[in-house]
Amino acid sequence: MIRIETARHALRNTVLSLAIAWAALPASAADGPTAIRLPDTARFPESVTSLADGTLFVSSIADGGVLRIAGGTETATPFVKPGEHGTRSTFGLLADERRGTLWVASNDATAIGAPGPTATEGGWVKAFDLASGTLKLSVRLPGGKALANDFALDGDGALYVTDTLAPRILRLKPGAATFEVFVEDDALKNGLDGIAFGTDGNLYVNTFLGGEMFRVGVTNGVAGPVTRLGTTRALKFPDGLRPFRDGFVMVEGSGALSRVTVSGDQARIEPIAQFAGPTGVTVVGHRIWVAEGQLSLLSAASKDGRKAPSFHLRSADVE
Repeated sequence: MIRIETARHALRNTVLSLAIAWAALPASAADGPTAIRLPDTARFPESVTSLADGTLFVSSIADGGVLRIAGGTETATPFVKPGEHGTRSTFGLLADERRGTLWVASNDATAIGAPGPTATEGGWVKAFDLASGTLKLSVRLPGGKALANDFALDGDGALYVTDTLAPRILRLKPGAATFEVFVEDDALKNGLDGIAFGTDGNLYVNTFLGGEMFRVGVTNGVAGPVTRLGTTRALKFPDGLRPFRDGFVMVEGSGALSRVTVSGDQARIEPIAQFAGPTGVTVVGHRIWVAEGQLSLLSAASKDGRKAPSFHLRSADVE
């Protein structure tokens, strides 16, 4: 009898410990919101990135700035105010928790109907301290016309940036104050956009206008061949691309959130969910968050002054 009671007592303690541990998890890991409406001061979101605790950061092409949404909540607060530190229209975001940095792409997007909150010319990449929001680094993309779109990081902390207005990927090594051209190839001319490292150590990118996906071979930090991949279906305005398990997740302006698995020179595109004009994607555990940028409405809103629709971050759970 004593042994039975001891076992029951141990079981109760185990169950209680599990309950306490579950309650202590960030709300985003358990029962946080699955959709978040963005304030009207953050129209046409472009990118979204995340921390391990579910905290989200989102940029805005129309209004600039970066919003922060604590994990498990729906409340957006300014992390970078519109126009702060010379930022303009904000594009790609990437959180580097290991080094305590949020990378932000800032551009003059006047050509697509988004003049932004300042008159800063050119394309820029800015690094902010994740804890304080302090500006750590500001680097302009080289050359004439340039647009910093999205980011990837290698194991050493070097930052790779797609330039949408040129067929090139730029690299910023740790401690550097200027970009170097990592690879430039005319095959990448159709609007470079999403970028991510694969489990094979190579870089993968897509082109927004071309509907293409490419692999850039990487050996010992040196760019190798650029290979266009076949896809199991046509891509329509592919945009954000992020690592996910043995492949990637990708959004397309046409609405699709898909899982991408590469085998040889072929990319398998498997549907997950549909959203309203998604532009950015990030992964938090089994939850995939998508920024609904609805960029097809940007031109009309800027030309005739019509009221822009509401904008959201929405999510899908994938087991």
